[in-house]
Amino acid sequence: MDDTELADIEKELCRVPAVNAARIVADEIGRPKELHVLAGAGKSPKQIARDIQSVAMATFGLEIDHRIISVVQLDADHMQPLVAPVGQARVAIGGISLQQSGMRSIAKVELRRGDAEAQGSGEGSIAESSRNRSVAQATLDALRKLVPAAESADVETAACVHLGSREVAIATLVFVVPPHEEIVSGSAVVRGGNEAEALARAVLDATNRRLTVTADDEHG
Repeated sequence: MDDTELADIEKELCRVPAVNAARIVADEIGRPKELHVLAGAGKSPKQIARDIQSVAMATFGLEIDHRIISVVQLDADHMQPLVAPVGQARVAIGGISLQQSGMRSIAKVELRRGDAEAQGSGEGSIAESSRNRSVAQATLDALRKLVPAAESADVETAACVHLGSREVAIATLVFVVPPHEEIVSGSAVVRGGNEAEALARAVLDATNRRLTVTADDEHG
C-alpha cells in the first residue's frame, strides 16, 4: 500500500460522522500499524473505532485491528494554558528541559498544582520515539507526586503526528486496577514547534478524566 492509497483511505475516514482528521502510520511494507483519529465529542471512542473499521472494510476491503486505532476527542479546553483539572484544582506545566548525554536523552518536567510543585524525570535513547516517551514519562512522574492516584498509570505510547495541516502530540496511558487495565488517550496541538510541551499537555489530557473520577470517588 503506497502513500497515495493511504491518503485516499484517510480522506474517506474523515467522512465518518464526528471524525475531524485521520492519520495512518504504515510499516515498511505498507501495512497500517497505527491509526490516529481526531474526533468531536458526539460519539464514544469505541463507536468511532467501529465506524472506522466498517468504512475501511466496506470501501477498501481493508481490515483494521481495533488495537491500532487511537481516538482522541478534542474540545475547547485544549486552548487553555492551564491543563486538565484534577479534582478541584488544575495542574499547570511549570517548565520542561531536555538534555543529551552521549546516546541518552534525559527529560525533566515541572508541574504545579496550587502552591505545590513537583519535578519528574524520564530517560531514554536519543531516538525520536524514545525521546518523546521520556517526556511523557517525566510528566507522569511529576504528576504522581502531586496526585497519588496517578501511581496506577504508565505510559504506553507518546508521539507527534501530522493531522491535516497541524502537528498534534498524542499520548496513550495504561491505568492498572487489578485485574483490569484501562487505556486512556490524550492529545495537544503543538504550538510554536514546542513538541515537548505538547507531549506533556497530552499526558495531562489523557489523565484528566480518569483522575477526576478517582478524586471524586476518594472524597465521596
